[in-house]
Amino acid sequence: MPPRILTSWRLPATCAALLIAGGAVGALVGAMLAGVTVVALAEIVVLLSLFRHKSGPMLQSSASPHPEYDRLMTRTRRIASRLRDLRSAAGTLPDAVVLLDHSQHVRWFNHAAEELLGLKRPRDRGRLLADLMRNSELAEWLAEGAREPLNDVTAPGHPNRHVTATLLPFGSRQRLLLARDTSHLTRLEQIRRDFVANVSHELRTPLTVIHGYLELLDPEDVPELAPVLDEMRAQSKRMGQIVEDLLTLSRLETQDHVADEHVQMAPLLASLRKEAEALSQGRHTVSLDMATPFDVLGSPKDLHSAFSNLVSNAVRYTPTGGRIAIRWAEAEGGAKFSVQDSGFGIPATHIARLTERFYRVSSSRSRDSGGTGLGLSIVKHVLNLHQARLVIESEPGKGSTFACVFGSDRLLDGARLQEAAGLHL
Repeated sequence: MPPRILTSWRLPATCAALLIAGGAVGALVGAMLAGVTVVALAEIVVLLSLFRHKSGPMLQSSASPHPEYDRLMTRTRRIASRLRDLRSAAGTLPDAVVLLDHSQHVRWFNHAAEELLGLKRPRDRGRLLADLMRNSELAEWLAEGAREPLNDVTAPGHPNRHVTATLLPFGSRQRLLLARDTSHLTRLEQIRRDFVANVSHELRTPLTVIHGYLELLDPEDVPELAPVLDEMRAQSKRMGQIVEDLLTLSRLETQDHVADEHVQMAPLLASLRKEAEALSQGRHTVSLDMATPFDVLGSPKDLHSAFSNLVSNAVRYTPTGGRIAIRWAEAEGGAKFSVQDSGFGIPATHIARLTERFYRVSSSRSRDSGGTGLGLSIVKHVLNLHQARLVIESEPGKGSTFACVFGSDRLLDGARLQEAAGLHL
């Protein structure tokens, strides 16, 4: 009878599982596990082939073992040792690894899965993972198909710990759940938010005092210092705006929802057009097109702030004589607010990073325009709170279009609401 190590189907399955797990927990550890696993799989294939053709006669012989048989057994023991090492390595990985069958029943998991996800062996082997994760964000994610990675959610049974989870296809109909503890990153992010909020709050008072004293100084009293005073006033005002934007961002980051109010789009759009014309001072052609009667359900203050940032950016980065079009129209499955300009345009390599804080495509141009570098970050956070998204289309030399796309669940039929209000008067 051939040795058990060569006839067990568990070896290649274990190797494959560890290969996937190794690649997901870090480049260095993943490369080590993958390299050893590939060698082990290759040797298993060779040994199985040799035993298929040669082991029968040798094992039937009553004579002392053949030298070739001894070599095969030595290689078999070496492979078994490597596989034990791989299994031990997978068991001590800092990330949780859970092997699931086609119906998401638990087949195997490592020690980190016990600590991070609350699984227990042997009790939870063979059980449905969704039942084990019941009443958690992980369970909802699994029920919805787990098509995208799940970021920064509370670990099951550990309210003070956060995880990031990914579900990968494995084999023909199996899945591999990988979960990483991100609690330390969450704490660092909270520290950063608190620091920004506290510093911004503390800077507000001294900046107000400085700006107030600068306003008291009359350039006509000291004509030679007039350019200096004008620059000091402009920079003091800009610093104050940066502080206000930082405080706004800190507030938005700590919110997880907004109060649902009826936001009437017609007066909001009219106000935005007036703001654009005042900022432009006749240097641009500003148009407004309200192609749909829908209103929005959300925060009037935050939506005005987001839309106003897009409009002011269009004015700042469009040369004199350019065009700016503000539009509210239906979109697939909802509606969108868009601002189109005929400005400088943005290279494609920069578009993905535009919503980062203080990110600038051109530092000199951005500072000359008077922007704070925080406007698009505010837009992104406001839209996230309204389950909406920001779509940016741009081409250098041909201008840009920034669109806020809202789902149908955020839309209200403004015409019907006004008609109903008229009937009640």
